[in-house]
Amino acid sequence: MNFQEFEKRIVKIEKMELPGEAVQLKMAPMNRLQELKQQAYSMETAKKAGVIALFYPTAKRETNLVLILRKTYKGIHSAQIGFPGGKIEQEDNSLVDTALRETEEEVGVPRDKISIIKKLTQLYIPPSNFFVQPFLGIVNETPKFILETREVEALIEVDLNKFMDERCVTTQILSTSYASNWEVPAFKLNGHIVWGATAMMLNEVRELLRQVL
Repeated sequence: MNFQEFEKRIVKIEKMELPGEAVQLKMAPMNRLQELKQQAYSMETAKKAGVIALFYPTAKRETNLVLILRKTYKGIHSAQIGFPGGKIEQEDNSLVDTALRETEEEVGVPRDKISIIKKLTQLYIPPSNFFVQPFLGIVNETPKFILETREVEALIEVDLNKFMDERCVTTQILSTSYASNWEVPAFKLNGHIVWGATAMMLNEVRELLRQVL
């Protein structure tokens, strides 16, 4: 979709009600559902993070969404696909400040160039004990991405039309550090399998976009 048209339509989302947890859970691994029900046990000790589902124009003025492939490391989210963003730091006044700062640090998009359209539904991630606050944002210039190579392995630039295509929704048999051979709902984007918390947040973004595009 042409970015100028996308920019006109996406602002309508600002006043819309969020689809919420019900839409997120459609992309939840089944054995995570029980963990989510028990999240109250960890709420007081959970860490907090902010991330951005960031849309931008390509050089040809088409609309893309940026995701990142995280580095391989000793941790739960090693080598996974995610949004730019990260955990809150003392310098941050709010989680939107966190999301903007981390996005600038990880992929080089200046925080003052990003317009936040909407605060999305917060998501609890049981394995890492994080509450993640996602935001929907746009930048109206083609970014000059600069990767933080200590944290980001690669940039994944997803065409909006392909993201909205139902054929990108799939299931996958996966093994992780905390479960093996389990079938999970996922998105297949640019040859990558996107599942778990990122897929759950993406599903809410898709539902909102479906109502305005």
